[in-house]
Amino acid sequence: MLVTLGAGLALLTAAAAGNAAPALAAARTGLAAAGWHSSTTASAADAVLPGPSRSGAQPVVSHFADSSSLVIAPLRRLLQADLFVVAPTTLSPAVAAAVRRLPGVAAVQPLDAARIQMDGKLTATLGVDPSAFRAFAAKPTAESTGLWRNVAAGGVAISYTMGKLDKLPLGRDVLVNGRRAEKLPLAGLGTVGIGGVDAVVSDAVARSLGMPAGNAIVISAPHAVLSTLMAQIRKVLPRGAAVAPLVAQSAPSPAAGTATGSSSAGTWAGAGTSAADGPSLSRAQVIAFLTAAESRLGLPYVWGGNGPTQFDCSGLVQWSLAQAGVVMPRVAADQAQAGPAVSLSQLAPGDLLFYHTDPTAPGYISHVAIYLGDGEMLQAPQPGQYVEVAPADFGSEFAGAIQVDPRVAAAVAGNLAG
Repeated sequence: MLVTLGAGLALLTAAAAGNAAPALAAARTGLAAAGWHSSTTASAADAVLPGPSRSGAQPVVSHFADSSSLVIAPLRRLLQADLFVVAPTTLSPAVAAAVRRLPGVAAVQPLDAARIQMDGKLTATLGVDPSAFRAFAAKPTAESTGLWRNVAAGGVAISYTMGKLDKLPLGRDVLVNGRRAEKLPLAGLGTVGIGGVDAVVSDAVARSLGMPAGNAIVISAPHAVLSTLMAQIRKVLPRGAAVAPLVAQSAPSPAAGTATGSSSAGTWAGAGTSAADGPSLSRAQVIAFLTAAESRLGLPYVWGGNGPTQFDCSGLVQWSLAQAGVVMPRVAADQAQAGPAVSLSQLAPGDLLFYHTDPTAPGYISHVAIYLGDGEMLQAPQPGQYVEVAPADFGSEFAGAIQVDPRVAAAVAGNLAG
């Protein structure tokens, strides 16, 4: 089964529909006011853009006997993936050329994008030129020449989170249902750091799977005002194409203290606006949300589980908020954009807590839990465990917290019903 992404990553569905501009502008304004932007200073409760410059563990790579002779271009620099363009069909090379000429654009890389069934689960997949695309990945993944050599040899790279939680062992083939069913060797476990994307194949394999050729573009523009650049990009896109920011929320541990002169840090506390200043869940919605979540206690964790009887972490959040009439995006990295940032002193029941748990993409948000109050959280933890109440974790993997804004959540999910 193959589904063209079209406008399926983060805000892309709403953007493609052409009716989301006010809500998306409000979402971006609210997030910027709450401090989810790059800066040069940080405080004990800061948020940073999780770019590819953060250090971490190297991906777990399979040994392909026939890939050692393949030449992969060396990694000369890392590129921050800032914007993502996607269309239902192939984009003309003229589109990429026009985007490349816009002020503030540092790099542009065409690629293929679709949702494909992998190991029985519909998975957002990119088809790439391994040599050209690796620079856009999170640093540990970008640096793994062996992983990209295996992708060039015909393997599929799976995100570290999907591989570990879905228990995909190295050395086995992954059943992929594209144009036809194929078995692809597992190239390794390494996360690219683009929200929602859990698989990467070479552009040659993408052709074999029936993915549309060149229907997407990843853009690096680290010094541009993204809202302005997005408006300029929309002018050169064909009908049906859309552009959205690849922005995930992130924060250092609150135990980190006050940092100064950090080039990768951004302030998220205040800037004149707090979570209390904007729309949030009503009391009735919070009660319905938490009641629904608590009703799932004891049910098993299953990677990709959407409920109602099995869940992964973000599936539990999405399902529970749906019972309160709130539309949420599916993956944790996108859920982290569903409302303004909240400092630890402002945490309230119903807020969402986010975590970095992926060593191959240390800046990528890969886990979410629900704050219950009184120092407790509710979560779907990992395979072999069950939905549980646990002490709220504000340790080294804690990335930050948000207060859910139904309007922003719906916009991020690509559905303005919220």
